[in-house]
Amino acid sequence: MSKRLGLLGVGALLSIAVLLACGSKYNSSSSGLLLVGSRGSGLIETFSFTLNNGHVSAIANPPADTANKSCVLGGAPTSIVIDPAGAYAYAIIDRSPCGGQGAFIGAFKINSDGTIGQTGTPVDDSGGVSLAMDSAGKFLFVAAGNGVHVYSIGSGAGLSLVAGTYTAQPTALSPHFVALAPSPTVFPAIGVNGTQNSVCSVPGNNPPSSEYLYAVDSQNYAVWQFAVDTATGALGNPPGTTFVPMFSTDQVPAGIAVDPCNRFVYVSDSYTNKVSAYSICTSVQVSGPCPAADGRLVAVAGSPFSLAGNANGPGPIAVDPYGNNVYVVGTLSNTVSGFKISAITGALTAMNPAVVATGPEPRSIAIRGDDNWMFVANHSGPSVSQYSIVPATGVLTVAAPIPTDNYPWSVAVK
Repeated sequence: MSKRLGLLGVGALLSIAVLLACGSKYNSSSSGLLLVGSRGSGLIETFSFTLNNGHVSAIANPPADTANKSCVLGGAPTSIVIDPAGAYAYAIIDRSPCGGQGAFIGAFKINSDGTIGQTGTPVDDSGGVSLAMDSAGKFLFVAAGNGVHVYSIGSGAGLSLVAGTYTAQPTALSPHFVALAPSPTVFPAIGVNGTQNSVCSVPGNNPPSSEYLYAVDSQNYAVWQFAVDTATGALGNPPGTTFVPMFSTDQVPAGIAVDPCNRFVYVSDSYTNKVSAYSICTSVQVSGPCPAADGRLVAVAGSPFSLAGNANGPGPIAVDPYGNNVYVVGTLSNTVSGFKISAITGALTAMNPAVVATGPEPRSIAIRGDDNWMFVANHSGPSVSQYSIVPATGVLTVAAPIPTDNYPWSVAVK
């Protein structure tokens, strides 16, 4: 197992120690918490950062302490999510780098001091590559190659596989699901310091009672739309259909994000360096493209939208917590591209600047719920890029990168 890079040297390690010491101890009222999945030592690191200035301190497994560790979790973390309450985290752990086969899902309790501890019994999920959680924190969705798995979340982060059936579109080829995102059943809360940041958190605007799961199929260049039973989590066909609908994307889609206000869906098209944009049918349009409020997707005028500048290989994609902006990771250009969302049409307009730099080989993205901080894990860094966000504009300001263990792949933030 490859460990800390020798090129860092003693001087660089001392610099890292100084940087990490500039942060503060974790305090949930004044600090954010960052979780980073490392494929080098096979563990999850935790970092605290102060909310007012972003200064970082390592909490558990700082880089200097991981040199002699390997396969701590029995595999390599590939995807991490944190529940809405910030009490538990869930991660897909790939056994193959540690001589095993398949993957499992581990649950981790987030302690008050910012450390985490594995809890419960790991759940085997051999095909799992990517996780998503519904906005109510009831279900965990797993993209697992040719299938989608759903787990209900019980007390103490216990996971139970949900039985559900669906009928594939008759003309569909065998799918290869690489990413997924559920539609919201809970709207964002009022923003920081009482500011009404979210475009959907207004009096009388209630979240939908129906839930859909949109899954990216990189083999058939499509997004599948599953209906989610909000009581059990079982997947099925949307109302009035006899099969799971598929909506075309551009070539080789890689990532997906659903607007937290339940208006739009965005898909990164890795081969063409574009983003496909869709409106969600949430109301009936008698003479329009939405004959029913059934969650179907309708392409936004002008879609797909091209990435600007040198951005290349769009992969992970995120909509900010208040539904104003879209950020796309350029996996081949070491960049993040920012777009403004038209609240009326869902069309995208590049920010200024349109592109900011990441570290080498960015692999995942996470935005804190207050819409003030964004993080990107850089696989060959080894580091996490940190950015402050101006909520009014979505513009990113680059902060000092966070040194990590080798080969960080996944990132989550609370």
